[in-house]
Amino acid sequence: MSRNNAPGSVRHKRRTPFVIIESATARDARLSYRELGLLTYLLDQSEDWQVRSEQLSQGEGREGRDAVRKSLHKLAWCGYYRLERRRYRNGKTAMGTAISDHPVEQWAADYVTFGNKLDIPVVEQEDGTFLVKYADGTLGSDGFDAPAEDVEPPAEGEEEPQAVEEEPEPPAVAAPPEPKPAAKKAAVPKKTAEEKAAEVEEKAAQERALDEAAHTVATWWWEHAEKHLGKYVGQKGGFVAVRKMVRRALDAGYSQLECAKALQHACVHFPAAQQWQNALGVVTNHIQPKQPHGRIPYSDSSTWTMQGDDSSTTTVPDDDADDATFGVLERL
Repeated sequence: MSRNNAPGSVRHKRRTPFVIIESATARDARLSYRELGLLTYLLDQSEDWQVRSEQLSQGEGREGRDAVRKSLHKLAWCGYYRLERRRYRNGKTAMGTAISDHPVEQWAADYVTFGNKLDIPVVEQEDGTFLVKYADGTLGSDGFDAPAEDVEPPAEGEEEPQAVEEEPEPPAVAAPPEPKPAAKKAAVPKKTAEEKAAEVEEKAAQERALDEAAHTVATWWWEHAEKHLGKYVGQKGGFVAVRKMVRRALDAGYSQLECAKALQHACVHFPAAQQWQNALGVVTNHIQPKQPHGRIPYSDSSTWTMQGDDSSTTTVPDDDADDATFGVLERL
């Protein structure tokens, strides 16, 4: 135990003259590796060394000043470190540091008592030790009490002095703030039965309109697909499933025309969910259509469809279907 009272010196509270971290300290889950490393570095310094956060933050591989100060506060909260504003018997004052290789409960309690500040006021006693001076003027232990095995036994014939323990001032606990009265919610006028009925009817009308629009698109597509793709022989209930798909798309904000174009782009009676989503993305220009090998696939419809025809299949007049005449132009 250190009793070094030189102004500004470091007072070590450790059980060995060399740096050995106890297992309890090394495994203190409250400390991060940064804080544990900083504590080890401080314990390795001589007693005439002055702790400065600016100095600790300098040098290659060191943490910044704010990081060092944050770690020092955490060490103080756990009872490993604190600053001391020391008042000596000769009236002089000096700032020093106290470091421990094991957590000191008194230091941790004083850190809270003095408002989570690093510096704690201590006063030198006649025997060279220090006591903490609290705000109300009382004195308390500084946590450097000598262990029982270090105390010399009283001389023969002398009575052993009775230790008088001074109970430290309990940490000041701030009174909990008074709960604020709950803010009154603005009164919302209740709707009349007629207004509620009107809202229900309006919503039902919107649903019916969407159902009718979905049925119209699905009916058109089913007739168009059977005409150009052949009779549907897939799963039972294909028409109903297509109508439901279109209904969900309409509810999501797609128009009837976009749904019809998407069905044409998918080019199957009953498109799968991913085909349907991709087709909707293509017709609304959200995604680009896939083009294998970087070329635009050949399409009879885009090449031969008559102007103004919106059909996706080839339309050729009957009178020109089979009687085309091929020959060589006569040179004049």
